[in-house]
Amino acid sequence: MSLVFLIAGLLIVRWAMKLVRLGLGKLVKNSAIAGTIANVVHVLLLSFVLIIAAAEAGIEILPVFRLVMAVLLVVVGLLILFRPYIPTLPFKVGQTIKAAGLLGKVEGTTFLNTRIRTFDGKVFFVPNTNILNDTVINYHYTPTRRMKIDIPIRYDQDLMKAKQLLETVMIEDPRVKKTPRPAVWVLDVTKGCILLGGRCWADNLKCWATRVDLIEKAKLKFDSEGIEISYPHFGVHHFDETPENLHGEKSAFAGA
Repeated sequence: MSLVFLIAGLLIVRWAMKLVRLGLGKLVKNSAIAGTIANVVHVLLLSFVLIIAAAEAGIEILPVFRLVMAVLLVVVGLLILFRPYIPTLPFKVGQTIKAAGLLGKVEGTTFLNTRIRTFDGKVFFVPNTNILNDTVINYHYTPTRRMKIDIPIRYDQDLMKAKQLLETVMIEDPRVKKTPRPAVWVLDVTKGCILLGGRCWADNLKCWATRVDLIEKAKLKFDSEGIEISYPHFGVHHFDETPENLHGEKSAFAGA
């Protein structure tokens, strides 16, 4: 019966800790504090299970209780003291990250590896040592992100009108944040076009969908207002290759 109580208690503790971590994730914004509280609760529940199993086995409860409390105090003290020095993964399950050359959503973590599902449906098990030794981009660490809407237009187009149209497209989208205010700058004029750069902010979860929609709206808006978008091009010069011209070109090169 003691063994049955022990096994059943461990299973109950495992199920209860899932609920505890889920509740702490919603109530406590600081992940470090939430992790510390979860660890303390976990140790308390395990201690309670061990005391019950020991009592069922006929062992005196008072010495066991004192021993468990002593171990508990030592464990809690070590957790609080060394928590800042223990390396932790800079993300949580469900967040989108870029690490170890992979871009995807974190599906789960263990002591040894992290499970990442990329957006093409592949699942990678990445050793945590590789992640801790690499640069990690956490796209959900902040609530908002800035988007880049870069559109090239031809040199002969109305520059001020094009800037106003692009700014209007961003302002009219309800997903775009009002502050910081969307803005448009001229980024470059040396690559065969005038490169307009629109910058605005949106929620992390809506960032990608908002950006692609803004690009589409800007293209349609420019078309309807007569602003022509530039495209990569190069010039080809044709020379008349008659014998007389070829002879003249050879003489010119020889003189040079």
